[in-house]
Amino acid sequence: QVQLVESGGGLVQAGGSLRLSCAASGRTDSTYAASWFRQAPGTERKFVAAIRWSGGNTYYADSVKGRFTISRDNAKNTVYLQMNNLEPEDTAVYYCAADPLISSKRLNVANEYFYWGQGTQVTVSS
Repeated sequence: QVQLVESGGGLVQAGGSLRLSCAASGRTDSTYAASWFRQAPGTERKFVAAIRWSGGNTYYADSVKGRFTISRDNAKNTVYLQMNNLEPEDTAVYYCAADPLISSKRLNVANEYFYWGQGTQVTVSS
């Protein structure tokens, strides 16, 4: 089994920054992909960013390109989401997800991921 635990959420003013962390425990290997999704109340869970663990290839939703950066620390089994220039529209619960086998064409599909964290709240005030 694999467990994912998110941290780093909180309240920040518009224009500020936060860094989210997702620590993985259990059995993992280099075939995994890791992603961040977010969900605001009353909305569907939406893709934010993804990274392939083996080579570090990254993918972003258009809404966060240039502002968010996903990265990973192999030694710590941790994936990060650096969020800069935050906007009120970024307010949501942020979830990390991981899967041992996933196509690059499907990284933005929530239903493809087997493992999920419990989420961390990010609130951006105006």
